[in-house]
Amino acid sequence: MNSFSDYPFDERIRRAITELGFSHPTPIQSQTIEPVAAGRDLIGIAQTGTGKTAAFVLPSLQRYLQRDPDEPYQGPRVVILSPTRELAAQVDEHINSLAKYADLRVALILGGVPYRRQERALAEDPEIIVATPGRLIDHLQKKNTHLKAVDVFILDEADRMLDMGFMPAINDIIRYLGNGPRQTLMFSATFPAPIERLAGRLLKDPVKVDVTPPIRTPEKIQQGAFYVEKVRKPRLLRELLALPNMTSVMVFCGMKVEADFIYEVVSGDGFKVGVLHSDRDQKERTRALESFRNGDYAILIATDIAARGLDIKDVTHVINYDLPSNFEDYVHRVGRTARAEADGEALSFVTPGDLLTFQKIEASLGRQIERFDFGELTMPWQSGTTASAGAPVAADGARRGRR
Repeated sequence: MNSFSDYPFDERIRRAITELGFSHPTPIQSQTIEPVAAGRDLIGIAQTGTGKTAAFVLPSLQRYLQRDPDEPYQGPRVVILSPTRELAAQVDEHINSLAKYADLRVALILGGVPYRRQERALAEDPEIIVATPGRLIDHLQKKNTHLKAVDVFILDEADRMLDMGFMPAINDIIRYLGNGPRQTLMFSATFPAPIERLAGRLLKDPVKVDVTPPIRTPEKIQQGAFYVEKVRKPRLLRELLALPNMTSVMVFCGMKVEADFIYEVVSGDGFKVGVLHSDRDQKERTRALESFRNGDYAILIATDIAARGLDIKDVTHVINYDLPSNFEDYVHRVGRTARAEADGEALSFVTPGDLLTFQKIEASLGRQIERFDFGELTMPWQSGTTASAGAPVAADGARRGRR
């Protein structure tokens, strides 16, 4: 499929696609829409930000709209599970945009929002449920809904659900599904062995589509690193954020308590800043994300909950306040900038305890990350601190256009 016009979508879907400005499908979309619309089980492997949501929403909507409109309501027909509230809300937004002209109801079920509002949404006979696993189980246990009529079951970001410990919850939800014929779709950025075992248990003769390129950072990201003692990281961050080119910055912390601490430090300096992590209530999380998206906040302090999947445009800088523990997480974090062919810069704070991890990231990257310093706040880079032996060290890099 080279163009969305090549596929005979229902006119209501076609109208929404046109209004949204979609013309050419991404690789994951072009290879999955037809088999999904034909009812095949499918494993879709693609990086975040490649259009996976539309890859399963469009054909699922198409199949739903082909049903007999006079068929009595028997329960939700489509269930989509996402690992985080933000990703679930983003999927819900995509569905409502693409189903703008279709007569169907979508219930968004996630933690951190009023429970009774969700009870009312489920009582209104939704055709589609988008949910995080834990809150959906709450409603199933209270018999606010059932899944006996579900004929399309979708796991979005399946590898993240594994990482976040959701496998027991997913197994519980599977037990609520009916025994009738059902299409199952699994979309994931990677396909580790536990996900493969789950797929083998759930899917029947699935189509497997893998469009993952080699893991790498976008070409237009300028990457740099500061060698800094842990106690000096807060002041270094404050100095960097005060620079005039820091107009839209995501700061990644390793722990929620660290994110809250940095939020207090940065907001105390008068910056417009939000914080995003799993211990914040949903109103706070939604406000932080939307305020950063629309430019009301110049800075978003976050854990890895914001590293993958979220659609955030025009991020000028990513700062790894805490270095991630592996190369894949590094790629996902720094990939928040330089999106849609824009330029961007990713800066990492490297403490003496991070050197081995930093070496491994560089080895996977295949080149040296440029070295910066920031006067008395940073330490001199030592020889032998990189996996790319013999490469030049830009010890004064931070002073070029930064001081």
